[in-house]
Amino acid sequence: MKIFVAGASGAIGQPLIAELIRRGHTVTGMTTSEAGARRIIEQGAAVELANAFDAPSLERAFRRAGPEIVIDQLTALPKDPADLHRSLPGDTKLRLEGGGNLHRAALAHGVRRYLQQSSGFFLKPGKGLADESESMAIDASPDVATSARTYAEIEARTLSSEDMEGVLLRYGFFYGPNTWYHPEGAVAQQVRRQQFPIVVGGQGVWSFVHIEDAALATVAALTAEAGVYNVVDDDPSPVSVWLPRFAQYIGAPPPPEITEQVALETAGEDAVYYQTRIRGASNAKARKILNFRPRRLEWLTALRAPA
Repeated sequence: MKIFVAGASGAIGQPLIAELIRRGHTVTGMTTSEAGARRIIEQGAAVELANAFDAPSLERAFRRAGPEIVIDQLTALPKDPADLHRSLPGDTKLRLEGGGNLHRAALAHGVRRYLQQSSGFFLKPGKGLADESESMAIDASPDVATSARTYAEIEARTLSSEDMEGVLLRYGFFYGPNTWYHPEGAVAQQVRRQQFPIVVGGQGVWSFVHIEDAALATVAALTAEAGVYNVVDDDPSPVSVWLPRFAQYIGAPPPPEITEQVALETAGEDAVYYQTRIRGASNAKARKILNFRPRRLEWLTALRAPA
């Protein structure tokens, strides 16, 4: 099949393109940078240097590529999550305005299926793991609510067309190469510097997914039934469990503990929300329909292995 990947030089774009090519698909990767274009070409894909905010450039890119399926992995996230608040307006604009242009171009060119990156960790708080029927946490803390509303709008857009099948991939927190949650990533550096404390209790449940497993699930969704899939690992766990084990895994000292009041005063409402309200997601549907078999979370597996 002819596949067009927007955001192709990003963290998930690279393993995604590799898997698509391995499966024999004809792949065009879209990027805005010359460096990104070189990486895409080195992987064996065609490349389109195009800006999602420039509708005419998208039109030309689609005309040349002639895709059957579009995969939207557009993001503008910082290299360090400490900069997330400052980067959020740009990321929101790219996903809504740039992604909107991409979606309209796909419709105009008769694309039959549109796969959209979404979130499996901004789901509405509640008991147990959330399934695909759960909505986004649009009433959460300020930045979380902004992101949740963005995802809600993106999801509605993706599922709105009668002429193009929509697939929503609600990924967990990415870990693995080129992500924040990697021994060489930004979060690991924060943990080593004792800058990622546990808010007492740490009951917020996080779902992760290895970047390569996310790519495999995305490729499986090319031919599966349209709809929503939680692409998350089998080990949703509270901060009080995963964070100390992550620290041990990367050779860092145990994270300190602080009270919720101290966290509010020093880090703000969003930090507290991440630690206390985040809800994990169930991957049962993806396991059944996509044959999704994610690896065990690395820092849990490493610690459970025999000495």
